[in-house]
Amino acid sequence: MIDPVPDELVQGGLSEQQKRENVIRLAFGGQKERLDQFCAEIERVVPPGTMVVLRGSAVTGRRWKDDAPFDSDGPGTSDLDLTLVGPDTVGFFTLSGFFVPGVHSRPLSDEDPDIAPQLVPLRNRLMQLAGRPVNIQASRDIVIQFRGNMLGQPYLTLFEKIEDARDASASDLQHP
Repeated sequence: MIDPVPDELVQGGLSEQQKRENVIRLAFGGQKERLDQFCAEIERVVPPGTMVVLRGSAVTGRRWKDDAPFDSDGPGTSDLDLTLVGPDTVGFFTLSGFFVPGVHSRPLSDEDPDIAPQLVPLRNRLMQLAGRPVNIQASRDIVIQFRGNMLGQPYLTLFEKIEDARDASASDLQHP
C-alpha cells in the first residue's frame, strides 16, 4: 500500500494534507489510527492496481448539496463516500449497479444493498470502524480524473494497492 500523492498537491482547492486532516478530524474523531485501520480493511479485499479515494463532506467539511457542516444532523450522521478506482473494481458490481455499465457504479448503500454483494462484508466492517454510514462506489480512472480535474470536486487519495503487492487475505474475496 502506497500513498501516491504528495501532501502539498492542491486539488479541488485543498492540499492533500488539508484533506487528510479534515478526514481524520471529522470522520475519525481525530484518531489517525482509526483511519489506518479503515484503510487496512479496504486493502485486504481490493485487487492490486486499485486506487482508493474518499470524496464528499468528510474531505471538504461541508455538504455539497446545501453547504451544511459535516455531521450537522448529529454525530455519526454524515456518511463516507468511498470510491474504488481501477478496471478490476467495477467487477464487484452487478449490471444493475451502474450509472454507466463497466465504468461508473452507483453507490453500495442502504438504498442499494444488493448491487455489490461481495463488498457488503467490507462495507459492514468499515461502518463499524467509522461509526457512520459508508457508501462504496467503483469507477474507472477517467471518471475520477473528470470529476476531480475538470469539475474541481475534491477527493482524498487514501492509498494505491500496487500491482505486485499480493495480500493472501485478498483471496478470501472471490473477485469475478
